Amino acid sequence: MQEPSTWRELLGTIIQNPQERLRIAKELGVHPITLIRWVNNEGTPRPQNLHNLPSAIPQHRMMLTELIANEIADFPTTSPDAGTEDTSEGVPYEFYERVLRTRAILPKVLSFSSLADLILQQALAQFDPHRLGLAIIVARCMPPSPEYEIHSLRESVGRGTLPWGSDLGSEVILLGAESLAGYAVTTGQLIVNQNLREEGNLSPGYRGVWEESAAACPITFEGALAGSLLVSSTQPNYFLPSRLRLVQSYADLIALAFEPEEFYASERIKLRLVPPQDVQKPYLTSFRQRLIETMKQAQKSGQQISLMQAEQIVWQQLEEDLLQLSLHGVE
Repeated sequence: MQEPSTWRELLGTIIQNPQERLRIAKELGVHPITLIRWVNNEGTPRPQNLHNLPSAIPQHRMMLTELIANEIADFPTTSPDAGTEDTSEGVPYEFYERVLRTRAILPKVLSFSSLADLILQQALAQFDPHRLGLAIIVARCMPPSPEYEIHSLRESVGRGTLPWGSDLGSEVILLGAESLAGYAVTTGQLIVNQNLREEGNLSPGYRGVWEESAAACPITFEGALAGSLLVSSTQPNYFLPSRLRLVQSYADLIALAFEPEEFYASERIKLRLVPPQDVQKPYLTSFRQRLIETMKQAQKSGQQISLMQAEQIVWQQLEEDLLQLSLHGVE
């Protein structure tokens, strides 16, 4: 596909999607028809709207900025906060106190979901104050196989700013050795890929939708691992040293949301390859039906299992199905 030569041409391609057209118009405070008029060169945006346009479409921010600058000589081409050192000194001390207090008073059944959500919301605000587009996700180790090995990670909770959704918990997929999050767990180290689009990039990981750069850090306790904290940005080279320190700090904080038995010794981490998201989707959409069947079968056989136990059984079944697909070369 030929790259657009003007910002109007690029905008025209983007707003072919009616939902995206409505979203951008709402973001800019204009009527959707106004966007069509801009594309057809039947009107010129007010300076403020033109300056806000790249921010309203973060996945195309860089290209839009360049194309507008080609037409308007004094148009600013640098994004706020994208290429400058973060001046934050780290996680606020008051927030550490809040996390510790929340953990102390929460019942065990609510501990992970409530603490994880609290920490991710704070992390998102600190990582992306200008809402350039960022996602932060906790990928937990799947329960061990019969051989007591960990073969994959499961995305469990996540938060994002546009173009991602605010709550990423419903977009669960499995991650394996091929992923940045998986590589961080396997190596036990913070891993960063500053340009996921770059051809021939030797850094681990693959580019997901809207991702330009990403960092992942293992979630550890006393040398054992519970998963990985994955942070993705719409901006290349986003993870400057101060932001990488923040990734590490929030990975350490999120460890407080896990129970001790959810951490596994490094020698038990044997991640395998997992199929891409589009291959996983048909299997993952069967989760609810499988869960119902599992509960029915347990009832018929006189077994007493909780909903949480049934969910774990289904996840292990899905994991095995997907690992077999990769093993047999299905992509």
